[in-house]
Amino acid sequence: MKNKNVLLGHGSGGKLSHDLISQLFVKYFDNPILRQQTDSALLEIKSKNLAYTTDSYVVDPIFFPGGNIGKLAIAGTVNDLAVSGAVPKYISTGFIIEEGFPLDDLEIIVKSMSEEAKKAGVLIVTGDTKVVDRGKCDKVFINTSGIGILNENLLNISSGKEIKQGDHIIINGSIGDHGMAILSARNELNIKSAIESDCACLNELIQEIVSSESQIKFMRDATRGGVATVLTELASGKNYGIELDESKLVVNENVRGMCEMLGFDPLYVANEGKVIMIVSDADSDKVLQIMHKNQFGKQAAVIGEIVDSHHGKGWITTTIGGKRIIDMLAGEQLPRIC
Repeated sequence: MKNKNVLLGHGSGGKLSHDLISQLFVKYFDNPILRQQTDSALLEIKSKNLAYTTDSYVVDPIFFPGGNIGKLAIAGTVNDLAVSGAVPKYISTGFIIEEGFPLDDLEIIVKSMSEEAKKAGVLIVTGDTKVVDRGKCDKVFINTSGIGILNENLLNISSGKEIKQGDHIIINGSIGDHGMAILSARNELNIKSAIESDCACLNELIQEIVSSESQIKFMRDATRGGVATVLTELASGKNYGIELDESKLVVNENVRGMCEMLGFDPLYVANEGKVIMIVSDADSDKVLQIMHKNQFGKQAAVIGEIVDSHHGKGWITTTIGGKRIIDMLAGEQLPRIC
C-alpha cells in the first residue's frame, strides 16, 4: 500500500477500502470462507448446541509486554467460548480506526491476530472496517464475535448448577499479570518492570481437561474484576460458601511488588490467560496433572473449596492465619484493561 497511515478513504467502501481489505486483512486472515468476501460468512455447522459470544477491545496502550490489542481480541473471544465448554470455531472482527493511525502498526496487530487464531484452530470468517476523524477514536478499537460448538453434556458448566460442598477451586497459574503489565506500560506512570501479560488462548488446555471425563462443575476466565469478582458472583445467592487459601495463590514477585506499591489487591486485578474451574474433589488431582503438562498450566493449583458455611459469601484465609471476606469489585479498578 502506498500510504503509510490510515486515511478516511480507507473506510469509504471504495478503492482504498478494497486495497486495505485485500492487501492486509485477507492477506493474513485468508481462508476459503473469508475468501468469498460475501456480506455474511456462509457457515455449515452440524450441531444443535452453539455457544455465541461478543466483546469489544479498547485496551490502552494497544501494545504492551506480552501482547497487543489484536492478540488480546482473539484470546479473549476464544476463552469466552472455551470456558463455556464449547470448541471455538469461527470469529468475526470489526475495526474502528482513527485517521492517521500507522499502517505498519495495524499490520502488526492483524498479523498477531492471524497467528493467535491459527494457534487456537479458529477461522476469522468475516469482518468490517470503519475509519473515523482524528481525535474521534483512540488509535484503534476492535469488536469481535465468536461461535463455538457445545456438547450436550457440557451445558451446565456455564451456570454451575451442579456445584456442591467439597468441590475444589482450581486456577491454572499466577494472578494479576495482565493488569499490572498494562499499568506498567502506561507512559504517565513511568514504571519500569519485567511483568508480561498472560494473554493466551486456553481452548486447547480446557479441551484436554473436558475430554478427560473429569467432573467439571464450572469454568470462567478471570478477566476484569479478577479472581475475587468471579467467585463472589458465583457464590451470590447460593446455598454454599467459598473459602480460599491465600498461601495457595501464585503471585509473581514483580506483580506482588507493584500491587503493594500502588495499593492493589492481586485478587481483583485482571487476567487474560487464567481459567477458574470448580472440580469434583475426586477429580482435582487428575485435572492438575493435565494442567501441569500444558505450557499454560505449569503453576496450576487448588486455591480453595466449596463449603457448607457462610452461604452466598466468599472468605479467604490469609497467610498469617486470619480470615477476611471476599467481595465484588466496586467500580473500575483499572480502566481500559482489555
